[in-house]
Amino acid sequence: MDVVIKQLAPDLVEDFLHFFDELAFADNPDWQGCYCRFYHVATDEEWCNGRSAEQNREEARRAVFAGEMRGYLAYLDGGPVGWCHADDLTRLPRAAKIHEGGTLEEGKIGAIVCFIIAQPYRRRGIAGELLRRVCQDFKDDGFTYVEAYPRKQADTDAENYHGPMQMYLGNGFCIDKDCEGYRVVRRMLR
Repeated sequence: MDVVIKQLAPDLVEDFLHFFDELAFADNPDWQGCYCRFYHVATDEEWCNGRSAEQNREEARRAVFAGEMRGYLAYLDGGPVGWCHADDLTRLPRAAKIHEGGTLEEGKIGAIVCFIIAQPYRRRGIAGELLRRVCQDFKDDGFTYVEAYPRKQADTDAENYHGPMQMYLGNGFCIDKDCEGYRVVRRMLR
């Protein structure tokens, strides 16, 4: 399988939107309107208070063009089949809340908040390819750590959207924090 991984950029916005419009949630329509904006809002009230799929879609488009949303698309045969939302933790307020009230090490932290692989392409190693590229790019960009938030128990593919624990452990991550329902896994990059 020749998977090509591309970092999200304005010239890929139509591929990103097509992936979310048509492929990402074909088997999970309840999440179809997210467009990976969930972690960009700070509270449940802000997320649930009248936000529409169209608003999230337009917000994602604007954020890509403004350089305010980082992620990666996986391609097979020229079309997008997977997505990983990985960004600077400071741009993901919902993920940053995990560290509230605690001490946070010095350094730049990258956060991986979402993996979506189109249903026909799951369990073929595409998420692992995305993860390796994210870690390399974060390292190249001077990040000190990269962290992710796999659920302790994910009974469905939809519940496993943070990525499977074994994938992280097999790629040099260690459990950093045990939280209710999920763990924070972290990998030092420098």
